[in-house]
Amino acid sequence: MQLSDLTHPNQLRNLSIAQLKDLARQLREKHLKTVAATGNGHLGPGLGVVELTLALYKTLDLDRDKVLWDVGHQAYAHKMLTGRYENFHTLRQRAGIAGYLKLTESRFDHWGAGHASTSISAALGMALARDYQGDDHKVVAIIGDGALTGGMALEALNHSGHLPNTNLLVVLNDNEMSISENVGGLNQHLNQLRLSPPMRFITENLENQIRNLPLVGEAVAPEFERIKDSVKYLTVARSKAGVVFEELGFTYLGPVSGHDFEDLLKYLHLAHSLKGPVFLHVVTTKGKGFTAAEQNQVFYHAPPSFDLSTGKIYPATKPTPPKYQDVFAQTLIHLAEHNPKIVGITAAMSTGTGLDKFQARFPERFVDVGIAEQHAVTMAAGMALAGMRPVAAIYSTFLQRAFDQVIHDVCIQNLPVFFCLDRAGVVGEDGPTHHGVFDYAYLRLIPNLVVMAPKDEAELQRMIVTGIDHPGPIAVRYPRGSGLGVPLLAEGIEAVPVGQAEVLRRGGDWLILAIGSMVQPSLQAAQMLHEHGLSCTVVNARFVKPLDLELILPLARTSRLGVITVEEGCLSGGFGSAVLEALNDHGVRVPVYRFGIPDHFVHHAKRPELLAELGLTSAMIAQRILAAMELAPVLIPVVDR
Repeated sequence: MQLSDLTHPNQLRNLSIAQLKDLARQLREKHLKTVAATGNGHLGPGLGVVELTLALYKTLDLDRDKVLWDVGHQAYAHKMLTGRYENFHTLRQRAGIAGYLKLTESRFDHWGAGHASTSISAALGMALARDYQGDDHKVVAIIGDGALTGGMALEALNHSGHLPNTNLLVVLNDNEMSISENVGGLNQHLNQLRLSPPMRFITENLENQIRNLPLVGEAVAPEFERIKDSVKYLTVARSKAGVVFEELGFTYLGPVSGHDFEDLLKYLHLAHSLKGPVFLHVVTTKGKGFTAAEQNQVFYHAPPSFDLSTGKIYPATKPTPPKYQDVFAQTLIHLAEHNPKIVGITAAMSTGTGLDKFQARFPERFVDVGIAEQHAVTMAAGMALAGMRPVAAIYSTFLQRAFDQVIHDVCIQNLPVFFCLDRAGVVGEDGPTHHGVFDYAYLRLIPNLVVMAPKDEAELQRMIVTGIDHPGPIAVRYPRGSGLGVPLLAEGIEAVPVGQAEVLRRGGDWLILAIGSMVQPSLQAAQMLHEHGLSCTVVNARFVKPLDLELILPLARTSRLGVITVEEGCLSGGFGSAVLEALNDHGVRVPVYRFGIPDHFVHHAKRPELLAELGLTSAMIAQRILAAMELAPVLIPVVDR
């Protein structure tokens, strides 16, 4: 059977194992060709679950049963099997197939979250709703061993196990990886359990043999559970992990090879036949079927475009400036050479944040907590209280998960934790679950917390010094990818004084207050306006909190036409709102126009495409300023220069 002939996933139910193996080959081929050509998408996670996806869907009725994929970047096979094969080449492109699951994209996408550790909670909710409504369809949650370290997943396991009458199947996709290698006690238990033989048939066969003994039969029942448990403990004496899941209330099955259709189908049928919560442990290989991805699982999690025949990455066509994450890491290492109290903290994102470089230099001062942002923040608070200088490098979108801990454990106690928020602003093809557009708003409302953003990579270096020196909680946010190419600072990097903005250009018509990644486009827009007879003052605000009111208020009072605020963040409660509030509180009555991200979730596309749609390119900023004067159609075209 050809994938292109598959019109409904239920067609898998009638296929032989030989046919499933052929489909697995086709799925990997399409997946590899798509990601290799575009360099845009996740590779290793999806390659590892091809057989699991096919086997699971062969045992289900997808018109009724619900499957929830945790995170979703491993669900490319799912997408191709559920009507998106022909359009799969548009993966993560504007108006194309989303990189994560999306409720509005397919009726088979039953859960659309892009953050880890959510699927078991959602699946339990669906299972309970099913029971309340008197239905009997199956509900399956598929979660990775990395995501299983998240507190929310553990909370959901704890709850699910205490509902013996609620049928729920949790499939653990155990590939020993999240993006980086997994850490923690649970991972160590799983490592041991991977070596243990399946135990369910041992205990079941023992039960059958005992019950068939003459003169014993059912009379042994009161004592049998104790005997069976003893055998079970003996069987997994090398690992307590299986017992842990059993003690939580799950029926534990596995570990099972995730690439053996015979074993997968046998255990899936068994899992579906059992009552109550069932935990099926499936061991897979991340990057399965592509040697380069199997050998370098971290890099090929989401690689740039590469030669499919060799696995080698295509060389860059031209040199690019250092990435912000690398500038952050190099600067932090430089400071840590002279400050033994600096410690780097990540939540399973050492490579993405650049802290893998810090780890290589200072392994004893590096902590990876796994996918557990809440724990990371409170642990950092404990370190700060004990005299260390914790630097928590967390993606902007992921720090949202620890909002309460930032308030309750760090800021109420006014502790010197330094939050470094990578991937701030729109991040492109990852889409709405990963855009870091809310941090200005959700951080600036917290007392005691300083919030800053650099205009370029050299200013990021200075702000890292500011963050290390500051005696209380402080955050810096910076965008994804390469900087502007400005010369980096080497020695004697000076801190940016907290709350100090800078004037980059002076003019009397408009006051443009820009922050972070929007400073350079605002400068370019001011030059465009100058060519049409308008003069603008451009201020690099640097700080959302505290604002430099000594600088801003006089400039606002003397601006002839009004104030423009520009930010790569949500308008609701963001930087522009902070400026509006400050002007109102100080009685400054001037027109204020806020440019930023409106009150809707931003879809996936390349970052330049999104910035153009949002009106945040230099030409669009100039156009919108002129539009405020009703001159835009005449004076300037809507194109970038």
